[in-house]
Amino acid sequence: MNSVYKVVDIIGTSDKSWDDAAKAAVETASKSLRDLRVAEVKEMDMKIEDGALIFRVKLNVSFKYED
Repeated sequence: MNSVYKVVDIIGTSDKSWDDAAKAAVETASKSLRDLRVAEVKEMDMKIEDGALIFRVKLNVSFKYED
């Protein structure tokens, strides 16, 4: 059996941690993308807004194409 997967970039943000940012991104993506397979962290950074830190995580997420 052959399978085909699509990979998309997503970015999550959080004012708490990079973990929370990644979790929020995957949870949100799973609402519109079905059968998510792998989420790979590509970049992590922080944005400073008015003295507060905003954690940002860029992920590659793969999902399986359906017939």
